[in-house]
This record gives sequence, structure tokens and C-alpha cells, in this order.
Amino acid sequence: MKIKCDYCGSMVDENQKQCPNCGGPLSGVNRMADETPKTIEELRQWYQAHNLPPEEVTRFFIGKDYKDPRAFGIYQDDSGDFVVYKNKTDGSRAVRYQGADEAYAVNELYQRLKSEIADQKSKNAGQGSKAKGNHSSSGCLSGLILLIVAMGILIAVFDKSPSKGYYRYGDHDYYYQNSSWYYYDDYADTWYKADNESELNETINSDSESAYKIDTHEGQSFEDSSWYDAGNDSGWDSDSNWDSNDSWDTGGMDFDSDW
Repeated sequence: MKIKCDYCGSMVDENQKQCPNCGGPLSGVNRMADETPKTIEELRQWYQAHNLPPEEVTRFFIGKDYKDPRAFGIYQDDSGDFVVYKNKTDGSRAVRYQGADEAYAVNELYQRLKSEIADQKSKNAGQGSKAKGNHSSSGCLSGLILLIVAMGILIAVFDKSPSKGYYRYGDHDYYYQNSSWYYYDDYADTWYKADNESELNETINSDSESAYKIDTHEGQSFEDSSWYDAGNDSGWDSDSNWDSNDSWDTGGMDFDSDW
């Protein structure tokens, strides 16, 4: 199967990691996890399974050639091509992809939808923190800081679990987060849940010199990286589930860029 290079537009084999024509990275390799939606119907089911708001709220129209402004969507046209589009605020349309590769087309909208979910949940979290802060006195805040510091000291003394980040062990790259280990599969070019967690915990816990740790990966959520996919573990799936208390802010969405 062929996929389209985002940089030069040429069609290349999907098993390539870089475009042989321009050298650009190929995002299509990240859609190969087994449970990643590959058809419009699978993407529609994924949307419903994650309890997302109605399409009129999220502005993601799956399987529809929606004509009104401010919309993302995917559909199959009369010629059989799959079209991924974005309708801007002024009503003009930017076509992200048009071609015969349904899996590639679906992945383009799928990745954009996941990115928007992450942005929306981040905004909700920020609003919640601000609301709580407005009702806090300086005295309570100082007491809370002291409590957090004390708890941090206790955790540092008694908790021997590895710290969040990347590790290199036994010729494999691993990532540790939320009491779970993930390993990077070079052949599949993606991450999977590690099946040797006990061994890793025992070895890394005794690594007083941090010889195995290679990066903290601070400043970027592991779930937001292109390696961490919904098909590999329930971590992203649970993060994508929409909470009834969350509010989808359409006004904060970017409808004026090409994608």
C-alpha cells in the first residue's frame, strides 16, 4: 500500500520511515497499530465509544461532506476517493487528503481529532485549577504548599519506584509512567505494554546511579507523542473518554489555518 508524503506529496511504500524522494519523515507509519481505526466506519465507532459530544459540538463530521463553515470531516466522493477536509471560518475549504487510501485518510482525521481532544481536556483542566484558585486564601495556599512539600519528602524516602521517563535496558527502549512500563518495537515503529514489568521494576529500582535512565522527556506528555497509540494500551483510550463534566470550547478551535 502507498502513503502520501506530507512534505513533497509523492506516494511511497507504507513501510518506509522516510520519504526516499525528499527525506521527510512519514507520519503514516504510526497508524499501523492493530486497533487504530482504518475505515470511516471504524472511526465513527471509535468516536461513539469514547462518549464524545455530538458532531455539531465537536465540529468533526465523519462520513459526511459537510458544507457549512468551521468543520473538520471525511467522506468518500462519487469517484471513490476518500476526502479529508477542513472548512474554514470564511467558508473556504482546505483539502488535507484526497485519494484511494482509506486507512491513510482516516488516520489524518483521527490524529487531528485526538489532538483536539487533548487540547480540550487541557483547557478544562486549566479552568478547573483557576476556579479553585479564586476561592483560596493566601494562608490556605501556604499550608497546602507545606503539605505538598512534606508529602514529597515522604514519597522520596519510602517510594522506590522509577521516575517517569525513558530508560534503556537489554537492547530495548522503555518508558515508565503511572506504574506501567512500555517498550519500543523497532520493527513496528510503535510502543507496546511491556510484559517483563517485574524484571524491570527490580532492576531499575536497584539502579542507584541511574545508569539505565536516558531522558526525562519533561515538557511533553507521553500520551501526546506519535508513538503512544490507542491500539497499544488502554492509557490513551481512557484519556480520550469524554467526561460529562467537560466542556467543549468550539470558540477556541483553530479553523483558519490549512489544518
